[in-house]
Amino acid sequence: MRTVVITGGTRGIGGALADKLRRAGDRVVAIGSADADLTSVRQTSALADRLPDKIDVLVLAAGRFDQRRIVTGEGFEQTFAIYVLGRYLLAARLRPALERAQTPVILNLSGTGGIRAGRIHWDDLQLASGYTMFKATMQGARANDLLGAGYAAHNPNSPIRYVLYNPLFVDSGMHRQLRQPMRALVGAAAALFGSSTADAATLLAALLAEPPAARLTALRRGAPVPLTRPEFDQSAAARLYTVLAELTAAA
Repeated sequence: MRTVVITGGTRGIGGALADKLRRAGDRVVAIGSADADLTSVRQTSALADRLPDKIDVLVLAAGRFDQRRIVTGEGFEQTFAIYVLGRYLLAARLRPALERAQTPVILNLSGTGGIRAGRIHWDDLQLASGYTMFKATMQGARANDLLGAGYAAHNPNSPIRYVLYNPLFVDSGMHRQLRQPMRALVGAAAALFGSSTADAATLLAALLAEPPAARLTALRRGAPVPLTRPEFDQSAAARLYTVLAELTAAA
């Protein structure tokens, strides 16, 4: 029986995946906002200490988005805190637990290349100037691709397989975080054109049943994305890891 930890595992894609894996016989630790505030570096670090000491699969699916710029109590822009800092920190802190498993996997639901609108705002990672929800979300997507690109370089002897995965448009309920009228518009579009969370969970469960052998894989709804794309640039990944290590050093 595998032990699977899923952040954002109480609703949306993460919740559907948690249900599916439980029914298949896995031990699932589904983490939601009631378990820890994943926008907080301190609470995320404390959460890692409470999780099982052997983890087969870590699924990074938590995210929070807002049309307004929200700053956490620790001084971080909210989207960056949960979508980038939190995922970086959990992957780092849970590495020993993952390495005790036979075939450890990190599955990061991320941008997975090809998003030309997204870029890292190196001089303003917290988007204090000119914040928009789109800019914050796209920066997070690009940053997570770099987290995957840099993971093997920072853990050269680790057996962990890192999988970046973009499920594309899914009716996941994320529109409920928006204000009206955007909430209604995005919700209607998701219902009409998005795949269901159950369908997304089926694809992810199949992927986790037979994970790729490579140390890093990028997939867009199951289709491979070349790691030679500029979104996976190793120098940018190294730069991001250095910045994130400094921002989380006190955790």
